[in-house]
Amino acid sequence: MNPHFALPERGFQRAAGLALALAIAGSWLAIHVWGMFVFEISWSNWPLALAVAAVQCWLSVGVFIVCHDAMHGSLVPGHPRTNGAIGAVLLALYAGFAWKQLRDAHFAHHKLAGRAGDPDFDEHHPDNFWRWYGTFFRRYFGWRSLLFVHTVVGIYWLVLDIPMVQIVLLYGLPALGSSLQLFYFGTFRPHRHMTGEEAGAFADRHNTRSEDFGTLASLASCFHFGYHLEHHRRPDVPWWALPAARRAGVGRDDVSEPELTAKVPA
Repeated sequence: MNPHFALPERGFQRAAGLALALAIAGSWLAIHVWGMFVFEISWSNWPLALAVAAVQCWLSVGVFIVCHDAMHGSLVPGHPRTNGAIGAVLLALYAGFAWKQLRDAHFAHHKLAGRAGDPDFDEHHPDNFWRWYGTFFRRYFGWRSLLFVHTVVGIYWLVLDIPMVQIVLLYGLPALGSSLQLFYFGTFRPHRHMTGEEAGAFADRHNTRSEDFGTLASLASCFHFGYHLEHHRRPDVPWWALPAARRAGVGRDDVSEPELTAKVPA
């Protein structure tokens, strides 16, 4: 396998990135509007409501991955303002997140991956899912996010008279579920410390590993974010090109780090 992975031509990468972002974010917003303002939940359509909630959870993960590509400039390469604008709008809609704050925290994660000071890592509980998730949640879901979510729920329930069960099932649970999904597949599994027969040293200074999932399972789990060593070595690769980077050998243990590491944009 060739460890040298060439990015797609910039024009194609921009077109593909924007088209996929539009499909993911557009579907996410359309389902949300339909679920809040058109759909009426009842005992007879609970299976449909649960299916919609599951799809919305997966699309919420996709929206965050689009924002993640925007942070690295790989969504629309060569256009930092466009990346920033798309990322800022989608992060605000996702949970009232501040673009610059999350972008800076993510760059700190790349710089200090799996070590003290990494905002995504819990050095006190590096093998405990729930304690680590609690630390992760407290660091990122601050007063701004809580105020945003409570304001949206208050307007939907008290002003627009949308049933609370509908708000919880089609808005609250997909949002919370997507945070768990992102954390489990994109943070905990790649960076966790393992013991026993599974224990082993990380491949390099990034202190991460990649899943052995096939392409479809990788897409379904976390939009290929489970190919995490490939991402840390080549943060300029957009999410949809990570399977190709994996096939090219970017995540191989015997690949030399200097050849593959791309500088994370400021």
